Amino acid sequence: MSPRVRRMRQAFVASTTLRPMAQQLIQDRSPAAYAGVEAFARAHAKDDAGALAWLVVGYAHVVDRDFAKAIDPLKRAKPQAGDLGDYVAYYLGTSYMQTGRVKEALTELENFGDAHPDSLLVRDAHVSYADALLLEGQAADAASLLEKDRTPLRSDLEFALGRAYAASKENAKAGEALGNVYYNMPTSIEADAAYAEMKKLSILKLATEPQLKTRADLLMKGRRYGDAADAYRELLAVGSPANRPAAQVALADALHRSGRNGEARHELAFLEGIGGEVNAQRLYVLAEVDWAANDNDGFYRTVDELRKSAPTSAWLEQALLLAANLHLVHHEYDQALDCYRELQQRFPSGTRASYAHWKAAWLTLRQGRNDEAKKAFEEQIALYPGGTETSAALYWRARLAEEDNHPGMARAFYERLSERYLNYYYAELGRQRLKKLPPAPAPAEHYALLDRIPALDSSGKVTLTDPPTDDLHLQKAELLGNGGLVDFAVRELQAAASADGGNWAVAETAQLYLETGHYDRAIEVMKHSTPNYFALDIPDLPRSYWEALFPKPYWPDLKRFAAANDLDPYLVASLIRQESEFNPNAVSRANAVGLMQLLPKTGKGVAKQVKLKRYNPSQLYTPAVNMQLGTRYFRGMVDKFGGSFEYALAAYNAGSDRVEEWLGQGKYRDPQEFVESIPFTETREYVQAILRNANVYKQLYGTP
Repeated sequence: MSPRVRRMRQAFVASTTLRPMAQQLIQDRSPAAYAGVEAFARAHAKDDAGALAWLVVGYAHVVDRDFAKAIDPLKRAKPQAGDLGDYVAYYLGTSYMQTGRVKEALTELENFGDAHPDSLLVRDAHVSYADALLLEGQAADAASLLEKDRTPLRSDLEFALGRAYAASKENAKAGEALGNVYYNMPTSIEADAAYAEMKKLSILKLATEPQLKTRADLLMKGRRYGDAADAYRELLAVGSPANRPAAQVALADALHRSGRNGEARHELAFLEGIGGEVNAQRLYVLAEVDWAANDNDGFYRTVDELRKSAPTSAWLEQALLLAANLHLVHHEYDQALDCYRELQQRFPSGTRASYAHWKAAWLTLRQGRNDEAKKAFEEQIALYPGGTETSAALYWRARLAEEDNHPGMARAFYERLSERYLNYYYAELGRQRLKKLPPAPAPAEHYALLDRIPALDSSGKVTLTDPPTDDLHLQKAELLGNGGLVDFAVRELQAAASADGGNWAVAETAQLYLETGHYDRAIEVMKHSTPNYFALDIPDLPRSYWEALFPKPYWPDLKRFAAANDLDPYLVASLIRQESEFNPNAVSRANAVGLMQLLPKTGKGVAKQVKLKRYNPSQLYTPAVNMQLGTRYFRGMVDKFGGSFEYALAAYNAGSDRVEEWLGQGKYRDPQEFVESIPFTETREYVQAILRNANVYKQLYGTP
């Protein structure tokens, strides 16, 4: 190791005990947490571990926006900061700026790039330094500095550059930089300030139609629907007549998505008589408005008009899916089947064709037309052998073979399902059915249809390279991790990986998140890097990948409360993974809280059942309490539905009343048939994912 890396390694070892205290401080910034880290810093005043602790204290004050208090600990960190000196200097300079000590900020940041050439904060420091120069009346110097840093594009840098050019009276250049922010990065935090600056310069009226459209479309993409509607109105005011209909449909769509359906309908009414894809989109948006207003008759009329006027449009494809799903939710199974079938036949190569064919096939089975269902399941396999629904088709075709007393066919289909789909929901069900079949005859029967299914893709197999032992950024990341500065650490890891070219960074990043208690972020990193992980065999991915995807945090408490309620701890872990990804501070849009996403009202009721003393809703953020109440609540669901985990999981997601309603829609062979029949896609996939993932947990960790 180089001397610099060796020094950081020594600081890493010396600061190991700092990690839990630092994590606590970064998380809640309570007086007790500040006191703990400050005590560590004083105890290590003469070494690098102490400098890290002072940096953590200073940064915590910055997060609290108490910049005056940040200055002293950051100054204390400077003498022993070593290769963390760039973080110390940047936040010290920023704190000076925020407290009006501009000259000290200039001194701290002036030669940042020369002093820290390897730092990832150089551009950040230049933005702060330029702001200080601007306050000192040196706008031209600020602009000259920032002009060199414009690639890749950053909203804060462009905004600072625009202000510098404006102060230098170079309005054209100011407008170009500020316009980059306002039109091309409209969801950035600087966008509103850029608008204010442009207004001062009287350059908003110079906006071009493409600029206004770009801004509106980006706001729409960023789900800022109210702002997008305003932007489309602005576009309509200056747009060309040829582009006006498309902009008006986009405006109506934005209004609809922001809940202003009356206004959306009003805008669409002005567009009657147009043709082509714009009219098809108009009708589709109108159908969505009808849907939102619970005007089912109006919705079906609009879809029929779309069917007649644009029979090959992708907007009709989407509308038919909506229509089929609406019929399904209302238990109108014949109409739903017809819509799914029409969707697949009109758009046999469309993105929803496999799904639509499967839904039609499934409804055929549910209506008791078994011979038709067999043919439809085999068509599913033949037409869409690589489709998402093929595993379901294999399983249910095998089930029908069992019912017809054809164990050889059932065995062949189950075996192909198990081999090809490994950790899918239906693969495990197939393996369970295989155990109950009589021994296979010799030779085994062959079915040519199964040859259509592509072999398991082994291209997703991962063999990790070793991280570089002498990389400055990597060692820096580990040291920052000890300080609970996780985002900084991840950024350093990515820099090291970019320079090295290996594939070790994903596992290292996930491990860093696990070690610092950010289990949800570890899971998301792995999902992003290996989205088809459940289609891979366990040996195809490194153990570290699986342990990040399926972690076991809070395990002693989880296991204890699962046992107290006669629940499989792996099922509980899988439920928590699906609900919150082990984030104890998770809050849903419905205000469900914590690991098991309990509503405060539910938590209060269950707390009374278990006689939890001095309960208050804030305890739902405490993992042990949340799991105690959540497992008891789930057990109640299981008991209510006769011991069926499938029904209980569906009720946990969609509510008991809905499950009782669905159970009333005819007889089911077993809970698996019920699950496939759930009309809500979210709930159906929720139940299947939890049961699938519980099996993966068992494969990974064995007996709990």
